[in-house]
This record gives sequence, structure tokens and C-alpha cells, in this order.
Amino acid sequence: MKINIKRDSVVCYEIEAKNQTLLEALNEIKITQDCSLAYNSGCRSSVCGSCAVRVNGREVLACSYHVQDGDFVEPLNNTPVIRDLVVDMDKAYAFNAKAKAYQSSITSSVLLSHEDEKLNEVQSNCILCGSCYSACPVYAINSEFLGPFSLTRVWRYVSDKRELNKKEKIDTVQINGVWDCTLCNACTLVCPQGISSKADIEKLRARSVMFGYMDPSFSNFGGGLSF
Repeated sequence: MKINIKRDSVVCYEIEAKNQTLLEALNEIKITQDCSLAYNSGCRSSVCGSCAVRVNGREVLACSYHVQDGDFVEPLNNTPVIRDLVVDMDKAYAFNAKAKAYQSSITSSVLLSHEDEKLNEVQSNCILCGSCYSACPVYAINSEFLGPFSLTRVWRYVSDKRELNKKEKIDTVQINGVWDCTLCNACTLVCPQGISSKADIEKLRARSVMFGYMDPSFSNFGGGLSF
């Protein structure tokens, strides 16, 4: 079985794989053929997100994807490549702080019901693998776009009944945020946790309207009409 890996150039490796995951194949290549091959791995059980790469143009976790003959493996898009399949996600992670995607002020006087907990249960499962940023066409052309997983995390806390600073969080996602998303759904299709950042962004837009915001693209309409 042949696997093509994008490094400084595309290198083809041949392995004897039987139902191997890509991570197992990468380990085999590194141990038996090329110890210089660089890639990330951690939990080996689709929990940590560190092994995210692109295979045949689609984002996957190497520890869960099963290799096929002729696969083309490359690093994630839209992030600086450190070496081979290892990328620098620091800028994307920094958007969590910029978007205030954290619990900033909480009241203990509100008790959550089981239904309340379900409101953001899925969003809490984000593993920060970066697949959504790699697939995002907006982030590809606007490196200041807050991006899918940061906006999903904002919704996770805005939807928490105990959070007191909801408007502050909504304020932070108006520029390079909710209105810049094209709602193409590419992020949802590649998320290994089944999180729909598109749906979360739509909810943030609705909440933004409740706080008096509107889509900036509409700002030039309605001003000079006569009948």
C-alpha cells in the first residue's frame, strides 16, 4: 500500500497495512523507514485532537482514519507549517481569548436543569483539533476572522444561564465574527465531534439582534428610497 505525504516535496512511502489507522501507518513509517518524519499525536482515541491532518483534501483525525492505497496526506490548511504534518495553531487558539470564549462572570443563584445542560452539551465537546479552521473559506482569506471553534465556544457560554456578561461576549464577535461567516457549513462537515459551528453562529446572530446589532452588509440599504 502506498501513502503520499506532503513534506518539502511529496514523498511516497510503501507499507504493508491491514486495516491500519493513519496514525499507526505514520508510526510504522517513522520506526521502520524514515525517522525524520514529523507529525503530532497524543491520546490515540480521538479525544485530544492533536493528530488532525488532511487526507485527500479533507480534514481527519489520523488516529481514527483508516488508510487507503494512494492516500495523499498533508498538513492542515490556513496555519503555518512547522515541519511536515506539524502546524502552529497558536493564532487560532488565541482567538478564544480575543472572543472572550470563556466563563467570565457566573452567578451561583441560578441552578441548571437537565434541559439547561443539554443546551450546550455538544459545544462543550470541542477538542480544538483545528479542522474547522483548516476547512473555513473565510479564515483562508481573512486571518483575523475569529473562526468556527472560537465562535462555537462563545455560544457555549452565551447560552449558559449562569453567565452574567452575555452582552460583553456578544460585543466581541461583531467585528471579524458572526457577520463575516458565509454559513457554508464546511466546518460542520469536518468536525470529528459533530459540532455545527454554522448553527451556533446563526444563534449568535439572533442573539446579536436582540442586543441591537444587525448585519453590517444591510447598513447601506433603506436610506434613500422614495415611492
